[in-house]
Amino acid sequence: MRAPTGIQYGLTLQTANGTSRAVVTEVAAGLRAYSVNGIDLIESFSEASQPPMAAGIVLVPWPNRIRDGKWIQNEVTRQLALTEPARHNAIHGLLRFTAYREVSRQSDSVTLGATSFPQSGYPFHLDTEVSYALTPNGLNVTHRLTNVGTEAAPVAVGAHPYLKIGDVPTGDLVVRVDAATHIDVDDRLNPTGETPVDGTRFDLRGGVVVGDLDLDDGFGGVGLARPGSGAPGEHTLTAADGRSVTLWGDENMRYVQVFTPHIFPVRTGAVDPIRGQAIAIEPMTAPADAFNSGAGLHWLQPGEDWIVRWGIRHAGFDFFA
Repeated sequence: MRAPTGIQYGLTLQTANGTSRAVVTEVAAGLRAYSVNGIDLIESFSEASQPPMAAGIVLVPWPNRIRDGKWIQNEVTRQLALTEPARHNAIHGLLRFTAYREVSRQSDSVTLGATSFPQSGYPFHLDTEVSYALTPNGLNVTHRLTNVGTEAAPVAVGAHPYLKIGDVPTGDLVVRVDAATHIDVDDRLNPTGETPVDGTRFDLRGGVVVGDLDLDDGFGGVGLARPGSGAPGEHTLTAADGRSVTLWGDENMRYVQVFTPHIFPVRTGAVDPIRGQAIAIEPMTAPADAFNSGAGLHWLQPGEDWIVRWGIRHAGFDFFA
């Protein structure tokens, strides 16, 4: 029986910390597994399963939500399919269930491509690629979007990894999120404003125990805690033994969504899956409803390429090799 996420691209790299492995799926160019020396650094799922709670998928040409799936361009109302019907929103772009094609592949890297054809609510024509490459201390991800149409296209990029550190309960980890503002939302999780995190429960810059959090929240001002440094935004999970896993993004990734579900199926494919807490740290170039607000939105001109990078870095694992 074929996997519901299509072809499974296995990547391997021998490092000083042991063997790094990753699995990337044909559908959604998703990151299904990533480990170092047998220690999982993301929540994986069974090859026989679909991605639980959007685990690992690529979010293009927008991440998060668009209110009512509706936006206006030059006084023309565009209507997208409502892919989050319970909240009457369009969510996570157009390629979530698309089969990507192999562009290139080596033992430690793969590049997959997919086309977003003009369609209802998004009459633009994009070629997209995503590359995954294992490195000695992490995993690098590169997105390339090319406008092959005849008019400028609004685009944004995101990803949906759930980070972890082996068998350490996620609720016991400490998370630090490099974000200066919180995206305030209504009961449908659509933005109503943006406020500083200073002095609020949303200030995660100093570190908070994951088990104390109940979030499905967007943040802005990523990487701006060090103005003028040019440093990318970094968000880190740390275990009591000193091991850490960090998600970083380039200068385009100025937003992040933090999602801490308490019922994540940590063993999918089983008859009776175990459920527990997980944490998604989702790098985004734009927040929810960016097609309406314009926040972080990039307008890609005909024939233009746009490259966006993020990745996962680990530290402290040399003591456990």
